[in-house]
Amino acid sequence: MGNRLLSFLMASVALGGLAEAKTVIHVMHQGDPGWVSTYGEVAKRFEAANPDVDIELIYAPHDAYNEKFSAAVMSKQLPDVMELDAPFLANYVWSGYLQPIKPLIDQDVIDDMTESNVAQGTYPIDKDLYAVGLTDSSVVLYGNRKYLEAIDARIPKGVDDAWTREEFEGYLEKLSKLDGVKWPIDTFRGYGIKTEWITYAYGPILQSAGCDLIDRKTWKSVGTLDSDPCVDALTMMQKWVKNGWVVPQSSGTNQFFAEGHPAALALGGHWFYAEAAASMKDDIVVMPLPKFGPKGASPNGTWIWGITTASEHPDIAGKFLSFMLKDKLYRDYAREDSAYPGLKSFAADSPLYADGGPMAVAFEQASKTAIARPPHPAYPIITSAFMGAVDEIFNGGDVKAALTAAAEKIDEDIEENDGYPPFDEQQ
Repeated sequence: MGNRLLSFLMASVALGGLAEAKTVIHVMHQGDPGWVSTYGEVAKRFEAANPDVDIELIYAPHDAYNEKFSAAVMSKQLPDVMELDAPFLANYVWSGYLQPIKPLIDQDVIDDMTESNVAQGTYPIDKDLYAVGLTDSSVVLYGNRKYLEAIDARIPKGVDDAWTREEFEGYLEKLSKLDGVKWPIDTFRGYGIKTEWITYAYGPILQSAGCDLIDRKTWKSVGTLDSDPCVDALTMMQKWVKNGWVVPQSSGTNQFFAEGHPAALALGGHWFYAEAAASMKDDIVVMPLPKFGPKGASPNGTWIWGITTASEHPDIAGKFLSFMLKDKLYRDYAREDSAYPGLKSFAADSPLYADGGPMAVAFEQASKTAIARPPHPAYPIITSAFMGAVDEIFNGGDVKAALTAAAEKIDEDIEENDGYPPFDEQQ
């Protein structure tokens, strides 16, 4: 009896030791409930295939993600794997939080990345790859066919046929007088200023108008963000708001396809398509972003995956990422959510974006007009200063003063950090 008890205790100790021997990989992510559930299911499947590994998911709300990441940095509790918004990559790498990912990810996944996907995960200083994703992104102009036909609007066939600024503003005015239209356009002010939306979606309007958030050679913002073309572009947008043409922030983010379809147009992300199409049916029209000046411009970049320098098991973290990016059910969910392909094999399985597909124009923008947000370590300041200025302008503030204040704030941050060496040597 005594020997059996001793054997049982020894076995228990051994089992306990095995349990403690499991490798735990912490994965920090954001996303809506559908994505959160999908990540959970992927983790379960990976654990089933790798019984010596536990995946611990750490959720951070989308609009508080950067704050939660900063808290993890301060408490020295960085996860092994983290989801990050692509324009923040330069800051994270410069700060020493991310490690090169190429040696850790399956080669067939690396070979499968689209050019744009490689671009969004590449650090401009050493040209190395630090993040990978299944997806990329874009913003298009959605239209209600019924309303557009009622005002006899020209419907563009592709990027080269985009509306000019004059056409776009002329249509907004006509739509404002059309029965059934409460607002001519939804620019998704409902996303607020705590996400990347304003910089991501409105930045290309400035670039199309002939300016930018910052000069990408000198890395100076004063003289660029508050230049005449940028002041003119933001004055134009302020006029849309003053005229009552834009869905207000308080009305949410679904007025294009809400009951009665009160908004005639929507300047919306590719992720908006699935829900809008389900409601609008044949009335939905997908168009390129208008050309507001000398050239067309559209955004790119999305939430991608990196491995931190704090990871004690980067090889297993890379194994998990490779598993997830190939996972069939993960891809099925992404496709149903109208996810924009970042891997060639995923693109081949996404007829939505193929030639003739309803979102083909979004893919056309990727190769013809996409402009990445400034790949600089000061990006967190660049985007927060710009978003604050736009919010002030939309609430009636002086356009030139708001943009100059934002530009000065950006330049001050760069000066305080000695130009973020070696970025200062790029001048």
